[in-house]
Amino acid sequence: MTHTTTDQPPPKQASGAVVPVLAFAGIVVAVMQTLLVPVIKDLPQLLSTAPSNATWVLTSTLLSGAVATPIMGRLGDLYGKRRMLIVSLAVMVVGALVSALTSQLLTMIAGRTLQGFAMGAIPLGIGLMRDMLPREKLGSAMALMSSSIGVGGGLALPAAALVAQHTNWHALFYGAAGLGVLAILLTLLTVPESPMRAEGSFDLLGALGLSAGLVLLLLPITKGSDWGWSSGTTLGLFGASVVVLLLWGLFELRAKAPLVDLRTTARPAVLFTNLASIMVGVAFYVVSLVLPQLLQLPKATGYGLGQSMVVAGLCVAPLGLTMMFTAPVYARLSARYGPKTTLILGLLIIAIGYGGGLGLMDAAWQTIVTSVILGAGIGLAYSSLPALIVGAVPASETGAANGLNTLMRSIGTSVSSAVVGMVLANTAKNVGGIAIPTMHGFRVSFLIATAAVAVGLLLALFLPKTNRPAPQQHTQLRASSEEDEVLERAEEVLRGFRGRVLDATGVPVARAKVTLIDRRGRQAGTTVSGSDGTYALAVPEQGAYVLAAKASGHGPRASSATHSGEELAVDLDLSLPGEVVNA
Repeated sequence: MTHTTTDQPPPKQASGAVVPVLAFAGIVVAVMQTLLVPVIKDLPQLLSTAPSNATWVLTSTLLSGAVATPIMGRLGDLYGKRRMLIVSLAVMVVGALVSALTSQLLTMIAGRTLQGFAMGAIPLGIGLMRDMLPREKLGSAMALMSSSIGVGGGLALPAAALVAQHTNWHALFYGAAGLGVLAILLTLLTVPESPMRAEGSFDLLGALGLSAGLVLLLLPITKGSDWGWSSGTTLGLFGASVVVLLLWGLFELRAKAPLVDLRTTARPAVLFTNLASIMVGVAFYVVSLVLPQLLQLPKATGYGLGQSMVVAGLCVAPLGLTMMFTAPVYARLSARYGPKTTLILGLLIIAIGYGGGLGLMDAAWQTIVTSVILGAGIGLAYSSLPALIVGAVPASETGAANGLNTLMRSIGTSVSSAVVGMVLANTAKNVGGIAIPTMHGFRVSFLIATAAVAVGLLLALFLPKTNRPAPQQHTQLRASSEEDEVLERAEEVLRGFRGRVLDATGVPVARAKVTLIDRRGRQAGTTVSGSDGTYALAVPEQGAYVLAAKASGHGPRASSATHSGEELAVDLDLSLPGEVVNA
């Protein structure tokens, strides 16, 4: 079978600004998520509602983010990832403006629900990186994008607290809208559109089923204490959520173009990584809900630390800062021991943070220690998840698998918000008509997080072992200059295409971009030729492919090649039109 690249051009070369801009979009998402954390204890009074209802101002954002993640990811595959990234940020801006103009509970929840659509920026950003970056840069870029949520959340807390303390709390939403507009402008200026498009149509029934199932699950969690845990309403909604989610799963497995490709979960590595991701999501959000409230409660309660909003934000900020500094540490640990080990290490550190935090609630400096420990653990765990997923599935399935993993993390944070909100509301004491969280509620919340981490650790231990590269496999890696940074062939390629990129005189061409395109016109891999012109690409499966190469000063050329299961040598001559190679 012969394929050409006339209908599927190689991806546009990405500029150096792409990764920082996409990471900034992730930080904007984090700001939106943690925007109201500094005023969370005051939300019932600000919105004139019960604590269990006020919880939905946070939970609605996380819930819509969980649903928007696969929706925007699929729309990005169909119609363009950059385009959908801009749409998701624009919806967030609209939601922020809606929330800025109201103090009514239902309108606020509606605005916060729209803001949740910004969560789609994470899988879209990872998808754009995957389409445009060389493989040797992809791992660190994905880790940065994945951890941007935690980094942005930690940095946003003191900034949001400063705004809320000195101005009207609605100003928080205007600030979020401004950041969203800035992210849109930077994306338009620096991020090229990916030419990669998926086949098929949008799964509307899948989107509605997922939304309904998650709402039916989270609503009784937050309202169960008000309705009664054994009441017909609570049990009925739990039962309905199980039925809807099971039916949704069966429908997705049979759909030709599912919203969430559940088929990838059949692999043990993917299944256990996703289940562990839910637990990491639960653990991540608990600290953001508990510590700011503990710090701001007056000392007259006997356990509150009596700090201002700004000081409380500064005490929790090390959570995000530590996550940021953990990223390079993760890269070194993962390269040496593998992402499974770094995930287990991260979960152990989180467990130490929450376990120790149970006894470190008596002074502001103790909350800083807890934040630092938890930030280090969460940073390691979050950075490990995309690498585990990418290493467990063929290149052609990385988009669907990473989208499902992001959904699992979002479900974890949504459940965390609902459960902790319910616990704090149910254990609150009434003082002068105002419900105040108790130390008992804070400790129960930390115990829930510790239990989630323990389950996550158990799941991580069941992950299949990954083979670490032998030391001699690194001998070809050259890093003496930027021009000589090449992908480690022996580490990346077991069976695939390898060869050289040559010019008209047979001289090797360095830094040529080589892209592997499958029979459906989708990118299945990309790399950059070394200083000696050599390249190597793994193939996800046997079959027909197109190898497209381009370099500065040379026109793009494409060669069709059929892979039969054994490693195949294909030299790419930039002076000739594409020729058919079979093996």
